[in-house]
Amino acid sequence: MLTGNTRSSAIIYNTLIQDFDISAVLQEEAVPMKQIMKNRAKRLGWVNVGGQIMFGLLLLPFIKKFSKNQTKRVIEKLKIDLTPIPETVLTKTDSVNSNKTLKLLQELKPDLVIVNGCRIISRKILNNTNAVFMNTHEGITPKYRGIHGGYWALANNDRENCGVTVHLVDQSVDTGDVIYQARVSPEKSDNFTTYPLYQTAEGGKILKLAIEDFCNDNLKTTIGTKENFIWYHPTIWQYLYYRIFRGVK
Repeated sequence: MLTGNTRSSAIIYNTLIQDFDISAVLQEEAVPMKQIMKNRAKRLGWVNVGGQIMFGLLLLPFIKKFSKNQTKRVIEKLKIDLTPIPETVLTKTDSVNSNKTLKLLQELKPDLVIVNGCRIISRKILNNTNAVFMNTHEGITPKYRGIHGGYWALANNDRENCGVTVHLVDQSVDTGDVIYQARVSPEKSDNFTTYPLYQTAEGGKILKLAIEDFCNDNLKTTIGTKENFIWYHPTIWQYLYYRIFRGVK
């Protein structure tokens, strides 16, 4: 596995080890938030990025605080295992795209690499490793590429596309060929912090199917949605608008 130090990576790991042996987990360091904001500002402008920062600083802590009980209920209902990935299988690396990572992959010689919670994988890694790279994306692609695909589907009154995708990895953002997709149905009591739990839990199930297909030399791809968009964090004004007028929390 190639992962970040994220909740979803732990969930996916604990789901897969029930049925598969995972030989190693390469975990990258988090990308500095300052760097993320600078890169995003080049695409979206500082006004939008400023609104995203305000959402993260002013609203998100309160959303998390007041949804602790709901989060606990969802975890219990979906039987999610949040146990951290064991240190015995972890190898830390500065980036999934570093020379260290490439060297480790070339030494391990995996047939299949499961990707979760890390930055976009570079051409250097993909083209110099004899492995299939497979990712679980929390959104129905390519209509909900980027982040918070479940939230944006609900905000757009597009519940039929609130879901998760397992796809092959290429050099762009969530544009690889689709292997499986599944829809999820959060409850009215759910919110921005709990929507991803449904997606990750369901994503683990269809990822297992994809791995089984790979092991049986029966891996096939399918067509995703006709629409193709990339999404980011909501700004503070976007979140408040959708919460007040569409009831999407």
